[in-house]
Amino acid sequence: MKSLHTCVRVKDLDKSLAFYKDAFGYEESRRLDYPEFEFTLVYLSLPGDDYELELTYNYDQEEPYDLGNGYGHIALGVEDLEGKHQELTDKGYEVTDLTELSDGAASYFFAIDPDGYKIEVIKV
Repeated sequence: MKSLHTCVRVKDLDKSLAFYKDAFGYEESRRLDYPEFEFTLVYLSLPGDDYELELTYNYDQEEPYDLGNGYGHIALGVEDLEGKHQELTDKGYEVTDLTELSDGAASYFFAIDPDGYKIEVIKV
């Protein structure tokens, strides 16, 4: 068995693509348009990683998606946590303060994408 992708629904495909490419270096790996069903799927991956993030764009979505209380976050690992935090802050993205778990097991912060999804950035 193998993990393939995580799907998030996005209201503004161009804005979401710009965020994931600029903030984290995702690259578009493939795009599937289904105009007869009024949606487009865009798959993103990080260089050297075949796991994908699927952005689902439904053409008729006018209101922001209700993320509810069940969604947690997507997690990405970086070596230079402080540097990435500063980079995203300098670019004007919404980020939380740097945080560390009380037992020192993890250092991290969250970045918020255009639809309100949280991306946890963890020091590896």
